[in-house]
Amino acid sequence: MTYLWLALAFIAAAAVAGVIFARQGAQPGEAGKHWKAVGLAFAVLAVLTAVFDSVMIGMELFHYDSSHILGLKIGLAPIEDFAYPLAGVVALPGLWMWLTRKRKGSSSGSSNLKGLVPQALLASRPVSWINTAYPFAAAMLLTTREIDWILIVGTFYFLIPYNLAMYGINDVFDYESDLKNPRKGGIEGALLQPHLHRPMLWLAAITNIPFLLVLAFAGGPAVWVSLAVSAFAVVAYSVAGLRFKERPVLDSLTSSTHFVSPAVVGLALAGADVKPGLLILLGAFFLWGMAAHAFGAVQDIEPDRQAGIGSIATVIGARRTVRLAVGLWLVAGLAMLATPWPGPLAAIIAIPYIVNCAPYWTVTDTTAARTNVAWRRFIWLNYGSGFLVTLIFILQWSLTS
Repeated sequence: MTYLWLALAFIAAAAVAGVIFARQGAQPGEAGKHWKAVGLAFAVLAVLTAVFDSVMIGMELFHYDSSHILGLKIGLAPIEDFAYPLAGVVALPGLWMWLTRKRKGSSSGSSNLKGLVPQALLASRPVSWINTAYPFAAAMLLTTREIDWILIVGTFYFLIPYNLAMYGINDVFDYESDLKNPRKGGIEGALLQPHLHRPMLWLAAITNIPFLLVLAFAGGPAVWVSLAVSAFAVVAYSVAGLRFKERPVLDSLTSSTHFVSPAVVGLALAGADVKPGLLILLGAFFLWGMAAHAFGAVQDIEPDRQAGIGSIATVIGARRTVRLAVGLWLVAGLAMLATPWPGPLAAIIAIPYIVNCAPYWTVTDTTAARTNVAWRRFIWLNYGSGFLVTLIFILQWSLTS
């Protein structure tokens, strides 16, 4: 099979899925806007694909057999490479519209599981899946420099089941406060109906425990400890009785653990040597995670206070929390300057976050909700940052090969 036929198979499947999902999920008059957005998204991804693939091919990280491609290229990237971003932008937005569509005649009976799977997927924040899978995969791949079953299983776990547990459990125990929060019910989290709370907790358990056992079996004590810390942080952040999210400062520490622990698990499974440069990198990543949580908490000051929920933002106030976030991002960027080359290049990644956050330097508690605009930009900034981090990883790979 040629690369072209494989690519066409992906596009055909994506097109069918995208059209079906879009028709079922679109509201009247939304179809035109939907496909315009798809076109714009593909244009952006096409540019990124051309740059990203050209860099990797230019560094001779991989090559294509000329007998299996058409020979048409954009930069150094064969035209077939653009089939995958095209398939993604056609299928995924339609899937999102289907997941977030308004359902008629839903029952609130405790035995009714209708809608559990789509609501669980929505609760898992698909837009943010990559934020936990990427650290694991990058840490393990850069250490072992090979793809094996542990890498595949672990990446899948931290991509979907892990996020299903982390955010799903949170949406169950935050339901009362989420009712007062206008952000919920879309890209920033599901408003999970009460009759789905217990099934959601069971679903989180049965989709996570088998993966945790498999990964633990594949490693030694270091893996067991890192997995235990990761799983505990996921549960402790939200569940009644622990509720670390309501303990100022501990809430940001725990939230950052959610994103750094997958990288630590990957390093432990790969048997990485613990060197000062690696510790500094993980420390910088941890500070970035704390800053992200603290800034994200600012927009929820009002609904959190109405629900009696404490957070780092409700305790020290919106203005101080924003300034703390800026300071943490700044220190994280400066810390990267102390890592081995090409790590210092990552210091520049802190700048967009600081620029995004800084305009709210004088925000007040009464105007804190306005930071949601910057928070939504933050979600997409992560993708741009991931792109730059990947380029740095590619450079690191080429320097050590």
